[in-house]
Amino acid sequence: MNGRSTILEIATTKYETDRELVSSAMDSLQTLCGVKDGFLISNPMERFGWAFFKILVKTELLSAIQLKLGDQITRSKGKKPEEKFVKFMTNFFEYKNAKVKVKLIED
Repeated sequence: MNGRSTILEIATTKYETDRELVSSAMDSLQTLCGVKDGFLISNPMERFGWAFFKILVKTELLSAIQLKLGDQITRSKGKKPEEKFVKFMTNFFEYKNAKVKVKLIED
């Protein structure tokens, strides 16, 4: 993972519900890491029954996540650090009841 902010794209078929759950999960991640205003969520784009929205994870929060939860990220499935981070975030959202697909947007 780079030292800059990262953008995750979230795909869901239950936008209203999952946006709330994802936002709440990101809030709890911020609290855990002791960061405020560490992310932004975009408006959705809807296609074929799916809604897609992006989360900008700011540098400060990304660094704090890697510092606090780096060992969990390392144990996540994937060959590259980016894949491990996406898997970790997918699992974290699932743990918070948001069944969403997560994709890393190249910045």
